[in-house]
Amino acid sequence: MRIELPSGTAAELVQPPSGPVDQAPSERGLVVIPDVMGMRPLFDDLVARLAAETGWTVAAFELYPGREQLDVGDRLVAASTLDDDRVLGDAIAAAEATGAGTVSILGFCMGGMYALKAVGTGRFERSCPFYGMIHVPEAWQGPGQREPLDAMAAGDPSSVLAVIGTADAWTPPGHVDELEAAGATVLRYEGADHGFVHDASRPAHRADDAADAWAKVLDWLAG
Repeated sequence: MRIELPSGTAAELVQPPSGPVDQAPSERGLVVIPDVMGMRPLFDDLVARLAAETGWTVAAFELYPGREQLDVGDRLVAASTLDDDRVLGDAIAAAEATGAGTVSILGFCMGGMYALKAVGTGRFERSCPFYGMIHVPEAWQGPGQREPLDAMAAGDPSSVLAVIGTADAWTPPGHVDELEAAGATVLRYEGADHGFVHDASRPAHRADDAADAWAKVLDWLAG
């Protein structure tokens, strides 16, 4: 169901589909940060699927609240106006909305970058960025954007399991090496390009690698 976070940001919240309507919150929760295109049916479906598969309460929220009609080009241009305090505040509010005592976080592309930054909040047990930017791209740099590795270092880097494609220009090998050296665990998929897991309609999608990554990530989150 659609909810509104305290900031006014729209979010999708899904309880696991078993048990009575008035059941107590699940013990575990999961926050999902979408890619640059934000909330759309792809992520509504993903949140519902994750809740069904894990038995956890899952929430996802819009990265560009009030600007949902921006196309991908305009969203990329506007990335420098995003503010970490607002985005991470919404991530924490989404965690609270799950009602769960233990909450982890994952994100895709831009959302993966914020999943890395979320480590520094101390709110999330584990973080799984899927091909999240390890350094803020130059075009996205702005007064509200902090560096992901700096934010991660303020928390527990060992709580990170990062999914990376080796052919992804957004996460060059040197950056991935830095992430690993900082204490994160990295799953490298040889020859995979950006966005190879979460959207089957993308040319970059690789079904076998996506299935493998999901199995490993969900096992990690449940551990």
